[in-house]
Amino acid sequence: PDVIIEAQFDDNDAEHGQDHSQDLLADDIKKLSLDTAEKVKAAGTGGVHKAKQDDVPKVSDPKLLPDKFLQRTAKVVYILEKKHSRAATGFIKLLADKNSELFKKCAMFSPVDHRVPRAYVSLADCPSDFPCRPEDYSNTLFICRIVDWKEDSNFATGQLAKSLGQAGEIEPETEGILTEYGVDFSDFSSEVLECLPQNLPWVISSGELAKRRDLR
Repeated sequence: PDVIIEAQFDDNDAEHGQDHSQDLLADDIKKLSLDTAEKVKAAGTGGVHKAKQDDVPKVSDPKLLPDKFLQRTAKVVYILEKKHSRAATGFIKLLADKNSELFKKCAMFSPVDHRVPRAYVSLADCPSDFPCRPEDYSNTLFICRIVDWKEDSNFATGQLAKSLGQAGEIEPETEGILTEYGVDFSDFSSEVLECLPQNLPWVISSGELAKRRDLR
């Protein structure tokens, strides 16, 4: 069987350089080979030792293999429904490469949820003083909506929707979570409010109490 040797090196090993590390690894492999050879000799007394063969049958056509030896694979061919809202909560920061063309046009959006990709956002959507004072917004939560993700790019393309406020505060954090999951938390419309009792204070009538189970 294949053997993986995990070596740990400290600062003293680093001072000897890479050659010293390779020598240590080679010595470990030689020692392991000698130990294995001795075990084979000990097990081979009284006859010729035969190494155990792999359990996988040797066949040329993979279709003839039993199902337990096959790794099933699949391919996404169509998206029926987009479950994610494409909105994410995160922070904005300047790009690392100051000499690139993107540095003058875009900023980097880093989502709090690591399942969501990082995205380029236009500097025009960022606060006006962000390019000059990015440290002022290092702890500010933003909502970004992902609009595109090209196949040849490591980062998606997003559009900043709004600034939520300081990270760690209850209201901005709550609003960010509700927005990410597509929960409508806007005020009720006048049509909905008109369905409520208008004569206040409202009390439950005795007739309703008589036919309902009180769970208060």
